[in-house]
Order: sequence, then structure tokens, then C-alpha cells
Amino acid sequence: MNRPTRRALLAGASALAAARAVRASQEAPEADAADLPGHTPRTKFAVNVEAWFGGLPFADRVRAAAALGFPAVEFWPWRGKDLDALDEALRETGVAVAQFTAWGFSPGLNDPANHARFVDEVRASCAVARRLGCDKMTVVAGNDVDGKSPAEMHDAVIAGLSLAKPVVEDAGVMLILEPMNVRVDHPGHCLYGSPDAVRICRAVDSPMVKINWDLYHMQISEGDLCGRLREGFDQVGYLQLADHPGRREPGTGEIRYQRVLREAHDLGYRGFVGLECWPSEDEATAARRVNAADRW
Repeated sequence: MNRPTRRALLAGASALAAARAVRASQEAPEADAADLPGHTPRTKFAVNVEAWFGGLPFADRVRAAAALGFPAVEFWPWRGKDLDALDEALRETGVAVAQFTAWGFSPGLNDPANHARFVDEVRASCAVARRLGCDKMTVVAGNDVDGKSPAEMHDAVIAGLSLAKPVVEDAGVMLILEPMNVRVDHPGHCLYGSPDAVRICRAVDSPMVKINWDLYHMQISEGDLCGRLREGFDQVGYLQLADHPGRREPGTGEIRYQRVLREAHDLGYRGFVGLECWPSEDEATAARRVNAADRW
């Protein structure tokens, strides 16, 4: 007989705790929101429900985020999701959708052959964004194209984003371009760190084309989180975070998020900050650590 692994036991316990949180939020009298860990003092956090509450049906992950007091969620591609069930959970809880993924790694935006399909997908995703009351969508540059230099691929990204620019400007939905990291998660991708992403978005020159500035990727790619954030802040459309190493919640790694979140606040950032991190224990513990990171 196979013994369950520690990972499986933790995942099962986490799912059970999340399910109980959903039940409690539905059955108990209205809780004092100020006592919930997702009710943070300065920063508005959006739980990535692909990484949190993985043992629950997708729509119930929204309810579990609400039960912890979080005001918003984010997720990866909308295709394959039950949008009717998601709509119902959002209306029931009042939780917002901060952003979702409109275009992923493949086919690559860095190949002009994919640009017509990219624009069509952006247009379809804008319709979903409006349905969900969401005003931001992540796009990814793409994995390396054989025979193409980084400069050629980045120029193709600029061209593709420029083609989509009138679509998103008309819809009022911001495209947020996400650079990755090469050392841990995404070898073979074509866009790393902030300087190239800033250059690309400045070249596109639209208030509706900015950067999904994932502080986890930036830490691995370049460090100097506060300095880089100051240098490129005019192109920041959205912030995400995870600690490093491990891609877990703040307080589990080397990043002093109290300092970084304060810098973003002092620069004037007031949007949602996506929690694209995997809880190291259970979600309630992770939420308390997120709350602690927002206190300075």
C-alpha cells in the first residue's frame, strides 16, 4: 500500500481548510472585515487562484479568497474556465478580477507570423474582460525563435503590441507584458528583466500597453528591486510578487517585501498586487504573512 507523501497531505489539508473557509463565509454572520488577514493596511492584494486553493473547484477558490478578506483575484487563461460559475462567484462575493492571461508562451508574440492570431485573441479577451469587470490582461512575449536574435524578437513584440494597441485602447483594457526569469523558471524565453520590457513598452507608446512587473522574476533576473522600479515606474501597469527562493509568500525567502511595497506605494502605485506565489503551508498562514509584509 502506497503511503501518502507530505506534499499530498499538505495539499489535502489545505483544500479542506479552504472548503471550511468557504462554508464559514456562507453560513456565519457577516464577519468584521478588518479582522481578516486579506484586509491589509495599505496594499490591495489579488490572490492568484491558480496557485492558491488548488483543491477546490475554480469558482470556489474565489469564495475562499473572499473568506480570507482579499478584495481581488487573478488567474491564467480564461479559455477552459466556466465563466458562468466564475461570474456567479464574483457577484456573490464582490471580489474583483485584477487581471488574467490573454496570450501565453506559444505561439510567440515574438514571431510576426502569429500577429494576426494575436490581435484576434486580444479582441476576444477584451470581451471577456468587460464581462468580468476586469481592466488588465497579461501577455507574454514568447519562447526563442530559431534563427532570430533577441533584438529581432523584441522588435516583433513591439510590432505585435502596436497592432493590438487600437483594440485595447478602444476597449479600455490594458495589456500588461510580463518579463520572465531565465535562471529558475523559464529558460528559452525571449524577454527577461526590466530594461528590455521598458524599452518595448515605451516604443509602443500607449497608456494601455504597460508591464506586468513581477517582482519575483525581477529579483532573479536583476535584483535592485527598488532602484529598477523607480527607473521604469512610468511603464508599470501591474505588480506581482512571490518570495525567492521557492516562489512562496512574502516572509519565506530573501526579499524584504516591507521595503519593496513601501517603495511602490511611495512612487504612487495604488493598483492591485498579484499574489502569484504558492503557499508554503496553508492559505490562512500565507495570508497572515502577506498581511505582515504590508506593515511598515
